[in-house]
Amino acid sequence: MGTETSGVAPPLSKRKAVTAITVGNALEFYDFTVYGFMTSIIGRIFFPSLSPYAQLLLAVASFGVGFLARPLGGVVIGAYADRHGRKKAMGLTIGLMALGCAMIAAAPTPAQIGLAAPAIIVLARLIQGFSAGGEVGASTAMLVEYAGRNERAFMASWQVASQGLGVMFGALVSSTVISVLAPADLESWGWRLPFVLGILIAPVGMYIRTRLHETHVDAPKPSASEESGGKIGLLLRHHWKQLIQASLLFLSCTVGIYVVAFYMPTYAARELGLPVQVGIWAGVVFGIVNLLVAPLSGLLADWLRRKPVIFWSRVVLLLLVFPCFHWLLAAPSPGRLYVVVALLSVCLTSQFPALLVMLTEIFPKHVRASGLSTVYSVVVAVFSGFSPFVLTWLVHETADKLAPAWYLVVVTVVSTLVMPWLVDRTGEDLDAQSPKEAPPRVRGAMPVGSFK
Repeated sequence: MGTETSGVAPPLSKRKAVTAITVGNALEFYDFTVYGFMTSIIGRIFFPSLSPYAQLLLAVASFGVGFLARPLGGVVIGAYADRHGRKKAMGLTIGLMALGCAMIAAAPTPAQIGLAAPAIIVLARLIQGFSAGGEVGASTAMLVEYAGRNERAFMASWQVASQGLGVMFGALVSSTVISVLAPADLESWGWRLPFVLGILIAPVGMYIRTRLHETHVDAPKPSASEESGGKIGLLLRHHWKQLIQASLLFLSCTVGIYVVAFYMPTYAARELGLPVQVGIWAGVVFGIVNLLVAPLSGLLADWLRRKPVIFWSRVVLLLLVFPCFHWLLAAPSPGRLYVVVALLSVCLTSQFPALLVMLTEIFPKHVRASGLSTVYSVVVAVFSGFSPFVLTWLVHETADKLAPAWYLVVVTVVSTLVMPWLVDRTGEDLDAQSPKEAPPRVRGAMPVGSFK
């Protein structure tokens, strides 16, 4: 009998695994999100005959288009990861993300090929969305499977930290390009530079991921009847309740992150009258908070259990969101914007590792990547990705600059109502068939939280 009964990799490989997955995720998340920081410029270039409001709306919509392909990517790549391994799936996702980046970087303008130009942008975003749909499930499953039973949230927190690192990198590059280049050069060729960089760094992420140890080698095989309908059929027949519960639970955090990280730069420029660079630097603030808070929150979720960390993070968010927006609107300034983004980011990031690992623990190993990828990609596609579009329209139609605050409150309350029906499996055997079969966690036991 093998020595790895639950997919936990040899201890000495943990540091390498965390580094490889974090860096690879950060590079891939940079490729996907840098478009969000360039939307106002891309809108002027690819929709030149429209009003400034329509340009922005269509550019933000094309950002959201990338999320439409996420559910398909989550199902296809998640199933691939459950069938052929996490490592191969993550190599596929980073290749597809680089392809989408290359298409945007090389896209002709409407002056050159007419309506085919924005069509190329939309196709590129669909490819990137397909890739991103499968990325989170495969990489999070691998991180959690590397972990011991009392450090799973800490390991999953590096998925969150990597996203913050990618957003921070994208914001820094975009802000630098916008600040350094003259407006004419920026709209002529400079806007392509962040995407060219995304192509150049993709091989680095690909190489790093080839060094990983595969954790999926000992996954239990589903029965012939289970396998007949494929992974998505298996999920819908046997795990439909978990899919619904997990999707509702995930709603608050993912919507909040896309509002704070990707809508706030647009909100700062259009509604507060702040320079574009100031809004983009808010993305840097979000990335720094994500990078610093996520590992600490992961440790806390391993120690105190998942549910308390998620619940109290949301309570604090609900208490802060309206005072923060009122304070920002009373006297808009870069400093106030950064403080508001930092406070809201802490509330969102502090619940994210606990959420990720809780959703990972819901599904058995042979559908774990499929389940998590499907939940994450569907929620992001239906709600989160189009949040900037919805809020841009909502603020314009209602003339209420507090619309983002109302949006966050409603989504958070609805999402939190599902918590009593979810099982908290902190400290239990990850691959036990049910919580009842797993040994109880020793109360008060500190999480390991190490890379040894």
